[in-house]
Order: sequence, then C-alpha cells, then structure tokens
Amino acid sequence: ARALTPQTAETDAIRFLVGTQSLRFDNQIHIIDFDDENNIINKNVLLHQVGEIWHISTSPADKGVLATCYNKTSDSKVMTCAAVWRMPKELESGSHESPDDSSSNTQTLELLCHLDNTAHGNMACVMWEPMGDGKKIISLADNNILLWDLQESSAKAVLSSSAALEGKGQLKFTSGRWSPHHNCTQIATANETTVRGWDTRSMRQIYCIENAHGQLVRDLDFNPNKQYYLASCGDDCKVKFWDTRNVTEPVKTLEEHSHWVWNVRYNHSHDQLILTGSSDSRVILSNMVSISSEPFGHMVDDDELSDQEDQHQEEKIKEPLQDSVIATYEEHEDSVYAVEWSSADPWLFASLSYDGRLVINRVPRALKYHILL
Repeated sequence: ARALTPQTAETDAIRFLVGTQSLRFDNQIHIIDFDDENNIINKNVLLHQVGEIWHISTSPADKGVLATCYNKTSDSKVMTCAAVWRMPKELESGSHESPDDSSSNTQTLELLCHLDNTAHGNMACVMWEPMGDGKKIISLADNNILLWDLQESSAKAVLSSSAALEGKGQLKFTSGRWSPHHNCTQIATANETTVRGWDTRSMRQIYCIENAHGQLVRDLDFNPNKQYYLASCGDDCKVKFWDTRNVTEPVKTLEEHSHWVWNVRYNHSHDQLILTGSSDSRVILSNMVSISSEPFGHMVDDDELSDQEDQHQEEKIKEPLQDSVIATYEEHEDSVYAVEWSSADPWLFASLSYDGRLVINRVPRALKYHILL
C-alpha cells in the first residue's frame, strides 16, 4: 500500500483511510478508526474495484466524499485515472467497531464522477481546496494543472481552468499541495528537481525553485501558520524548508534520512512538529522550533501572569529553543511511503509502509507538555 489520508472533515474521531495496491486481487479502501481511550484499532473495508490506488484524498467539508488516483489497464496500456467517490452513509462518521466477519461485510464505494483525463495524461494526485466547501479540486496530470468545479452534489466535475508546464522533454508533475493561505489562491507543485508556485486565479507561475533538491522532489507541504513557508523532500535524502518570498536558498535543511524521503507533513496546530517518512523504513519526528510560528516557545500575555510567574517567564523567554530530532520510529520493515497527522488529535499520527503495515504513534508526552505549558 502507498496511499494514506486522514478523514479531513472528521474532527472528533481519529480516522485514517488507506488504499491498497494489489495486482491480483480487488483493491480496497480500509477505514481505520483508532479508539484512543482503549488503544484499539477498528477497521472497515470498502471495495475499490477499478484498480490499484496510488493516491487518496478526502473532502474538507463532507465526511463521506473522497478522491482516488488509480491505475487502469486498457488496450494493454496502463493509465492513471482519478475519480470522486462516496462511502456508504453508515460509515461516514468515525468510531465504528470492526465487523465480526470481515469477509462477508465488504461494502462498495459509490462513484460520484470521473475526472476526465483522456486529453491530459496520467493523474498524479488530487488536492481539495483547504477549508473549502468541498466543491473545488485540483488534479495534476502529466504536465497539466487542472482546476475542477464539482457540481450537482459532486456528481459532475467541470473543468474550469488549466495550465500546462512548458519545457524540453517529457515534463511530469510528481506531487502538489494547495496552500491554506492567501485565500486559497496558491498551489505548489513538484516536477523533477523543481518546485513551482502557481496562482489558481490566473493559472500563472508565481515562483520557481530550480534544483530545489539534487534529485527528484517527492513531496511538499505548507506551514499552516506561516504563510510563506513551504517544506519539500526528495530523493537526495533531504528535507528543505523554504520562504517563498526568497527562494535562492532554503531557510533550513534536514539530513536525517539515509534513503529517499517520500513524505513531509507539518502538524496542523503546532507547526514546529514535522513528520517525514522514507524508504530507509523510518519515520522521523523533528522539532523545527527556529522556523516555526513560536520560535521562543508558547508566549503568554503579561496581564495573565502574577509577579512571581512574571519573573519566571522572563527567564524562559531569553533563549530561543533549539531545533532537534525528537524521535525516530523504526516499527516498519519496508519503505514508508506515507505519513499523516490525525485531523482530530494534534498529537497523533499514522505511517504506512509498502507491505501494508499501518502504525499509529503519539508525540512523546514530555514534548507535548513542553509545548503546551
């Protein structure tokens, strides 16, 4: 398996969706519910018969709606297509128990619409407008950026605008991310070793980081709290942090992995917490305080402090906190292709390796209290 996503619209229950990659059997989407109090993982399975799943993403507004990119073979050619689906009503909200007999209880996804890519090439990923109403999505297909409007309760996808990457050779996007800032009018894309920013209104390029990495750029993520900050990772084993106003040099570089880095994710609430997953089979949690929105730790208003606390607070503020690797997780035995934070619990994350192993971990308690107190 390679595809993992939190159920973005679910903010109460801890829930992840995993898409399988099997050539011999029907592919499935596994809905994983984690019961935090009892430490139990429950699983429900949905059939995804159209093909092996390469990417999965969920609507920010509707718990039941998701998009997948999948491989389809026709005329002995393999195409990567994309579609929007709805899960059965009874599975939409979290905290489900696993069915007793998993084999008899497989349900199917309802197809809402295909994102027609016959003219545009293979789909790399589908991004939903952050904080949106679930009606706008962008897909990357070969060298095209396609902006779609979902109409008639997502039963119809209308292509509203597009842009193509021009240049020598066969250019292909590998991944992209939609920025939650600037009224959601910017996206970033990766192709080969280059990272580009685009304005979704004019569909024009707004910045370009050439040779952002020494080898292929695998993934991107925007800092949720600092509007110009972007993280990238790639096959040069590095994770880099950029200020998109000045892209000549990265603001910071992390070199902790020993193989390709497939995934980088900012924590949604505490942006100093960075997760990375790599084909060195490790997941690394880093504390990048110096480039976070709280480089001096959590600030408290003076009015809220008594004299004694005031003195203590002053001592605490003087020294900016240091960046560090908090923990390296080695529960996987195969390449880690995806890491994601829970959308319901800011201290919890999941990682997925190629052999289908999903691991759920928590931020160490000591660090959690250090950040909060």
